[in-house]
Amino acid sequence: MNNLFCLKIRFQAFVALILFPAIAVGQDYAVARTSFGVPDLQGTYNIATVTMLERGEQFGGELVITPEEAARIGQTGESYLDTLIESVGGAEAAVGGYNTFWMDPGERMALIDGGIRTSIIVEPENGRLPWAEGALQSIFAARAGVGEFDGPEVRPMAERCLVGFGSSGGPPMLPVLYNNHKQIVQTEDYVMIMAEMNHDARIVRMKDSTHDEIAKWLGDSVGYYDGDTLVVETTNFHPQQGLRGALRHFLFLSPDAKVTERFSRLDENTLLYRFTVNDPKMFSRPWTGELPMNAVEDIIYEYACHEGNYAMPGILAGGRRAEYEAASQN
Repeated sequence: MNNLFCLKIRFQAFVALILFPAIAVGQDYAVARTSFGVPDLQGTYNIATVTMLERGEQFGGELVITPEEAARIGQTGESYLDTLIESVGGAEAAVGGYNTFWMDPGERMALIDGGIRTSIIVEPENGRLPWAEGALQSIFAARAGVGEFDGPEVRPMAERCLVGFGSSGGPPMLPVLYNNHKQIVQTEDYVMIMAEMNHDARIVRMKDSTHDEIAKWLGDSVGYYDGDTLVVETTNFHPQQGLRGALRHFLFLSPDAKVTERFSRLDENTLLYRFTVNDPKMFSRPWTGELPMNAVEDIIYEYACHEGNYAMPGILAGGRRAEYEAASQN
């Protein structure tokens, strides 16, 4: 065995074990159970990852790539922030905006069963959102003629401190630029899933198979256990929560959408989060995504977003000033 070959083997082992620790299901692993006999999924987890919702062209259509390919492409949190700084013209120096000190998009691509994932979407096979014909046009047409600063009602939900941005609270729960922790608490009657971003707490009813007819923020969730898996079905989404946009993904759910989530424990430190979106008004077929939820010892602190924050009157006052200056020139 020559020295070059030995170095190559060591490099591959380093990348695989250090940069991309594999998630594997132990053959002898027995899922812990709560005092009331259901699989114990409780804990605080982090879903941060630089893997995007949709698969990029650089991956050649492959869902799973090798550590060497991931290292070559440079899919890391640091490289993502470098790209972000370049795209916005220097985020470090921007006045009034976030700089990268506050950003925590994750440091590695998502790993499931030891495979490095190139997209959260696993179905369709191309890793792309299957938009229904005319769906995107209808989304943009609905906003035509509405000024971005006409009033608080047209500003994004997260900006108004109603729900977290980018579908962080879900469903489906997706990673965003920071605050990617989730906490799960189980009782016999309910499961609480709390998202760190905007402190969105979703209450899943476990002894009720019927959905409320009232539209709600984060939808109306009922759940049941399928073996060692928690299944959560959510319907009746609030119509104002349709847009789910973040820097790394964009989707839209109609009030008639149904999202089915499955939470399964892979080992003591990892849950597999799998979700399917069924929304014929927006998508030509159901689509499915997968994410690892990695246990952490961190405590979730309050995200101090509040209605009536200083940004909102400033934004709207700026809009009125722009209107005044435009009128003065006529």
